[in-house]
Amino acid sequence: MNGISWNDLMRFGLCDLRLSPEVFWNLTPVELMMMSGQGDGPATLDRTGLDALMHKFPDEKAE
Repeated sequence: MNGISWNDLMRFGLCDLRLSPEVFWNLTPVELMMMSGQGDGPATLDRTGLDALMHKFPDEKAE
């Protein structure tokens, strides 16, 4: 991803949020940017989208 200021994100995650290095490096760039207020939030999921996900990834296997 272009335009990511890693120095700023590392300072924010490790110093401001006090994340451990393990937690910090397991976050995605998008998660870090969201936590810092730099990213846009995800689109909302409506009932149609939820139904489609439930159909694609059912909790129980169909017999």
